Amino acid sequence: MLGRNFAVVTILILILAQTGSLSSHHEAANWHCDSNTDSHLQAHFNPGRITLDGQVDDWKDIDGSAFSLLPALDPDEDKAYNGGKMTVKASHDGKEVFFMLQVDSDYTYSEGFSNKTASVAFMFQIGENASYHRMGGCEGPDTCTNKSCKGHEVDLMHFSIGKAIPGRLYGGNLVDNSEGNGGDRFGHLGDVYGWNPHCRYLDGYGPSGNDTSAQNDWKGTWWHSSLTDSGFVKDDSPYSSSNQSGAYYFEFSRSLRTMDHLQQDAQFTIGKTSKMSVAFWYPIDGKPWHGSGHFSISCDWIQLDILPDGSELTKVPQRSPWDAATAFSLLFSVVAFCISIFVGHRVSRTKNVPFTPMNDL
Repeated sequence: MLGRNFAVVTILILILAQTGSLSSHHEAANWHCDSNTDSHLQAHFNPGRITLDGQVDDWKDIDGSAFSLLPALDPDEDKAYNGGKMTVKASHDGKEVFFMLQVDSDYTYSEGFSNKTASVAFMFQIGENASYHRMGGCEGPDTCTNKSCKGHEVDLMHFSIGKAIPGRLYGGNLVDNSEGNGGDRFGHLGDVYGWNPHCRYLDGYGPSGNDTSAQNDWKGTWWHSSLTDSGFVKDDSPYSSSNQSGAYYFEFSRSLRTMDHLQQDAQFTIGKTSKMSVAFWYPIDGKPWHGSGHFSISCDWIQLDILPDGSELTKVPQRSPWDAATAFSLLFSVVAFCISIFVGHRVSRTKNVPFTPMNDL
């Protein structure tokens, strides 16, 4: 029991470190948002297409969207991340949804220090009243409960790669899922939910107590274009030389629908639209990043469209019932005419049988 409690405390400390301390979320006094509510990210149906391995060649024919990365606390275009834009792609196979993120950034990695290397996160709207601004927007950090903040729930996934080997898979695992939480003690790819920046919890944990039915539904991996090997192990850290130019790649997957019954996971439906955003942390000028010092692809939600199979959108032309009936009648008439000719011909060739009176028998 002591070991389990220690693991739980460790995971909670890590998740707070990854998403910022309670006193770190201070917005600019003149915070404003010039949002583009028409931004859509489309997840097309591509069964058997994507493999989560950090290699993104299987994404090359899938369209994505490029976004400027704006500071979350002061989303001004003049203060955008100067390393480059983030390209976001999505796909699904009817069962799982897949995401790929590409960010131009020099390579940096410090094992065990997540805030000295790149990190990413997703946020999805769950509750109808959940705003992008202030991560759900429930007012009052000391009163966050599933009753006082009902309708402000957001689903979060955060991946800090300070312990993750490039090309290896992290996220949901048997150890943490068996204990009923959204943590990942091996790679720090956590499944989280929240109501505002100060009220964030691993799935399964919360102010009303813990629930052992929760689990981490995400899987993900990372890579950098400067990496040359394909089979890294932990002893290969830091895997490449620092400050090499290139791009980070992140790949993720999650079931469209999960077993969640606590309003902690966003649920995706084919043919429907969900609201989402993506965040990026990076040690600018080598300085460790802090929780609220992240960039985002927008200062408001963008739309995620889970599109159906293209064949379902193609209407098969319907033939007129009158045309079908006419064709059948014509065929029947031709067949009947041919039969009548054949029977008449046979009858005309039959020899006459002579009449024999009964009394001659």
